[in-house]
Amino acid sequence: MNWQSTRRLSPKKLLLSKWTAAVPSDKEKHFIVTQLLEAAPPASGVELIEIEAVYSGRSFKLPWRDLLDDERWLQGWQ
Repeated sequence: MNWQSTRRLSPKKLLLSKWTAAVPSDKEKHFIVTQLLEAAPPASGVELIEIEAVYSGRSFKLPWRDLLDDERWLQGWQ
């Protein structure tokens, strides 16, 4: 995993943010964060996000820190 050190994300500001898959598959290139999922003790903060493909509507969950991997995700729609 290649973590981009200059990209700073706040997990609480990810809701409805837009992302582009660096390597699209099945015509799914553009995504939007639709839900923030907190860890078991709610005070521990956001652990996972639900992200939805704009083209197909397919959604899946992933750790929000995966968005820092610039080999997989680009911020915004490009």
